[in-house]
Amino acid sequence: MTGAPKHLIDWKFWDDGKIRATLALARRVKRQRWEFQGHMQGRTLVMIFQKTSTRTRVSFEAGMTELGGHAINLDWRASNFTLSDIRSETRYLSRNAAFIMARLKNHPDLLDMAEGATVPLINGCCNLYHPCQALADMLTIAEDRGGDPRGARLTYVGAYNNVVNSLASISAALGVELTLVCPIRDEALVDKESRDRLLGLGLLTETLDAKAAVADADYVYTDTWIDMEYFNDSAFAGEKERRCALMMPYQLNEALLAGSDAKVMHDMPMHLGYEITADLAESERSIIYDQAENRLDAQKAILLSLA
Repeated sequence: MTGAPKHLIDWKFWDDGKIRATLALARRVKRQRWEFQGHMQGRTLVMIFQKTSTRTRVSFEAGMTELGGHAINLDWRASNFTLSDIRSETRYLSRNAAFIMARLKNHPDLLDMAEGATVPLINGCCNLYHPCQALADMLTIAEDRGGDPRGARLTYVGAYNNVVNSLASISAALGVELTLVCPIRDEALVDKESRDRLLGLGLLTETLDAKAAVADADYVYTDTWIDMEYFNDSAFAGEKERRCALMMPYQLNEALLAGSDAKVMHDMPMHLGYEITADLAESERSIIYDQAENRLDAQKAILLSLA
C-alpha cells in the first residue's frame, strides 16, 4: 500500500489516521476474508521466536496462509542469532522474506533488528510493547460497539507492562478512555511519552481503587501478573509469591465486578485462579475468546498495511 510505514514497533510511531485505517481494514478483512485471499501470493513471512507463543504464532501463520502467502517459523535458539550480530542476520533474512515478525524478550534487540531490516519488521511482542495485541483488543471493542471504539471506557487491572504501553498509544489514536489500576509498576518500563499524551487528551485515569474503576467501565481487562517465561521458574519463586500476595486483592472475580455491567477481557495465556477466576473467564460477560480470535484479522490488517 502506498505510504505504508516501514515497521511496526509500536503504535506511537504511526500516524493516528493510519492507525484508524488499519483498524477499519481489520474489520473489513474479518467480514470479507475471500476478498484478500491472494494478496500475499508469492510472499514469505519469517517469524522469529525468542519468547514462547501460541496466539502470535498461530494467527500470523494462519493469516499469511489465508492471504495466499507462506510463513517460516524460526526458533531464535536454533538459529545463528545466538551466535552472530543481530543486524547482519536480519539483513540476510530481508533478502529472503517480504516481512519479518519478531517476538523477543528485550526491546533493544528489536531495535537492532529494525536497523538491519530492509523489509517491514513487526514487533510480535517485546518487554516494552505489544502492538499486535493492542490492535486485536481495539478490534474486539469496535466489533462489540458497532464499529467505533471511540468513547469506550476501558479499565485495565494488573501490572503496568508492555500491554499497557501499547494500549495507551493506540487509545490516544482511537479516543478510548483508559483507566489503569496498576499496583505493580516498574518506571523503567513505562512509556512516559504515550502515557503523557493520553493524559493530555483527558483520556487517562490512574487509581488503585479497583472497585470504583470497574464500576462504570464498559470493559475490564487483565493480564498475567508475572512474565510468562518466569511463571514456572523456580528461581523466580520468591518474586512470584511477593507479586501474588500484592495483586490478589485486584483479582478479577465476580465479587469485584458485582454491580458492574463491564465485559471481561484478557490477552491470554491466562493463569486461572491468579489474575482472573475460571468462572469469570468462562462467564457470559467474558469476550476473551473473541479477543483471541481477533488476533487473526488484526495480524492480516497489519501485514496488508505494511505491504
